[in-house]
Amino acid sequence: MFQIIPLEMIKTGNPTISIYTEMTPNPETMKFVVNRLLYPGKSIEFTDEASARPSPLATELFSFPFIKGVFIMSNFVTLTKVPDVQWDDVIPTLKAFLKSYLEEGRPVILEEELQQQTDSSISEDDPEVVKKIKELLENYVKPAVEMDGGAIQFKHYEKGKLTLILQGACSGCPSSMITLKAGIEGMMKRLVPEVKEVVAEPR
Repeated sequence: MFQIIPLEMIKTGNPTISIYTEMTPNPETMKFVVNRLLYPGKSIEFTDEASARPSPLATELFSFPFIKGVFIMSNFVTLTKVPDVQWDDVIPTLKAFLKSYLEEGRPVILEEELQQQTDSSISEDDPEVVKKIKELLENYVKPAVEMDGGAIQFKHYEKGKLTLILQGACSGCPSSMITLKAGIEGMMKRLVPEVKEVVAEPR
């Protein structure tokens, strides 16, 4: 027998979006993982609605009064909430919003609206020590923190001091300073002896 499918159930154009959540080391942030790429090979963070202009998706997320941070990378969005709201109360609403927004094919990032972003890619003009630092960040640090819903970007290096930018779940996370000092600083000192200190850019 043939099954008759109601017209309203037939999806056209964009594939069905599925979303699942992952907890992060930061109790105020949650990672929403999507079954499609949102911002391939790049990441961007917005800390308030005013800064979110380049992202229509982030702008709409800030319309939820309990959202105070949006981080977009690869195939996930990491959201930071206000402390007096419980994740269990808002996750279903946020998942439904993201699913609807993405299935409608609405824009995630407007590249033409972006100001110059911090560049962690290796440049031929970089000093040798900076090339080593960026390689370590790309190959060892980036995959680990991405799993936790965040990113750590190169800011600058000068006279033994390496400054990094913490984004997403890494920003404001109680354990991020431990990761920064015990993990990243320790590795950098061992593998790039020129590095004497690793600090995070103050927010």
